[in-house]
Amino acid sequence: MYKSDFLNEINSRGFIHQSSDIETLDTIMKKKSITGYIGFDPTSDCLHVGSLVQLMLLNWMQYYGHKPLILMGGGTTLVGDPSGKDETRKIMKIEEINNNIEKIKLIFSKFIDFNRDAIILNNYEWLASQNYIDFLRNIGTKVTINKMLTYDSVKSRLDREQPMTFLEFNYMLLQAFDFFHLYENYDCILQMGGSDQWGNIINGIDLIRKIKNGNAFALTSPLITNSDGTKMGKTIDGAVWLSEEKLSNFDFFQFWRNVDDKDVEKFLKLFTKLELSEIKKLSQLQGKEINEAKKILAYEIVKICREEKIAKENMEIASN
Repeated sequence: MYKSDFLNEINSRGFIHQSSDIETLDTIMKKKSITGYIGFDPTSDCLHVGSLVQLMLLNWMQYYGHKPLILMGGGTTLVGDPSGKDETRKIMKIEEINNNIEKIKLIFSKFIDFNRDAIILNNYEWLASQNYIDFLRNIGTKVTINKMLTYDSVKSRLDREQPMTFLEFNYMLLQAFDFFHLYENYDCILQMGGSDQWGNIINGIDLIRKIKNGNAFALTSPLITNSDGTKMGKTIDGAVWLSEEKLSNFDFFQFWRNVDDKDVEKFLKLFTKLELSEIKKLSQLQGKEINEAKKILAYEIVKICREEKIAKENMEIASN
């Protein structure tokens, strides 16, 4: 049990995979509101359900009175995150990136109330103005190649003898600088992300400590897979997109209706805001009754990701 409501909630629901000095973070969050951020690289004009864990983390953070900060990687997308990739990402034009950002912003508004304490920023604003020599002297001297080579995002790529360009190798340096910039300018002390971002986040914490002698924290969530071990959100027909423009409301609802029985409890905890006591009851249903739990799962997720009206319409169709 954690002392802060936010950490206690997300831990009970299975969001926490790795963390740094979580006891200190817990004490701070119990005493006061903090600012925490998650970064999203706009490599597409829409997010898919693979981003849903991070979106729900931001939602819970605001729910418990903390300040969520969304960082759009307008600058880092020009470089490309090598994490979990076997090959170099394609080089994108800045116009394409900016167009993607504008469309993705509409999705964030489903999860975050920007009329309350919430911020959305674009790291292009500070990364594009960096002088390369100054950046290498001020930031590059604080991060060792030795340590960078131990992180999974780099090590696994090299172990598979897949090429990694010097451009990509710089990505974790830029992400570390993002955390430092947000710490210095927005009093942001927490970075969250998927477990594949652990090394990148730790670099930011080290940078803050070395330059500012400051205390910052990391929290990663597990990469969600289906019960058969496949990557969650990938289907034969492609990604399960959060936007109606990319995937119809009916197909989105049906995706959740058709999840494996073994995944129902996990998905109810991660992707809905139902009380844990209610989730426990639903997860105990067996046989044909588990279909009722799946309908509730689909209803609750569609209500959050799309609209409650759409969720009700599809629930009626599913019940007939």
